[in-house]
Amino acid sequence: MDYQDINSLTIDRWIREGWEWGKPVSHEIYERAKNGDWDVLLTPTKPVPHSWLGNLRGKKLLGLASGGGQQMPVFTALGAECTVLDYSQLQLDSDRKVAEREGYEIRIIRGDMTKPLPFEDGEFDVIFHPVSNCYVEDVRPIWRECFRVLRPGGFLISGTDHYVNYIVDAEEKHIINTLPFNPLKNPEHMRQLEADDGGIQFSHSLEEQIGGQLEAGFTLLAMYEDTNGEGRLHELNIPTFLAMLSRKPL
Repeated sequence: MDYQDINSLTIDRWIREGWEWGKPVSHEIYERAKNGDWDVLLTPTKPVPHSWLGNLRGKKLLGLASGGGQQMPVFTALGAECTVLDYSQLQLDSDRKVAEREGYEIRIIRGDMTKPLPFEDGEFDVIFHPVSNCYVEDVRPIWRECFRVLRPGGFLISGTDHYVNYIVDAEEKHIINTLPFNPLKNPEHMRQLEADDGGIQFSHSLEEQIGGQLEAGFTLLAMYEDTNGEGRLHELNIPTFLAMLSRKPL
């Protein structure tokens, strides 16, 4: 079993235990979105600016590692034709259940985003990619695949984890780790994740997150930072997440 399979099973277990990011939206939230009252998250606390998404009616949108029935229902209510790809079966089940409850169609694909994406070149107008590449060792191939499957002029909306979370101890009081944080290469990093039931996670530098998108060919248009939403780093207002709006040039 490789680390992606371990993460898939771990996330499925978190969902059964009530994980925040595995709880699908209610019927009331879906109905409000249809009436123009909506918000979605890429990172823990700050809603994505509506201007980043624009008018989604008739747009083909890929939710990359975006299962859970939280964002795709909103985008469908706004008129997008949605595809969701995720490696957690229970996250996909949530999207399927919301679609059945609300009576809309969605293309649901179980897939590993570390592999080539099962889509044609230029297939999508928008990719929505919430924080998830912290579960992937190498993010640069993901940015290249995003660039490939977007049409010219299409948008990548991504949330990423800073490396700050990976240098501190569980109480977020002391710097204890070297970077990069990679449990496949550092047994102490693996021990920490096992103690915290954190799955298999990796830190990524800004060179990998921002630079990787630029190397793939994207133009960075806007960005904002966010905190964990809880814990000592949050209380000190130390950003630990980054959200980006990027565009594939025409």
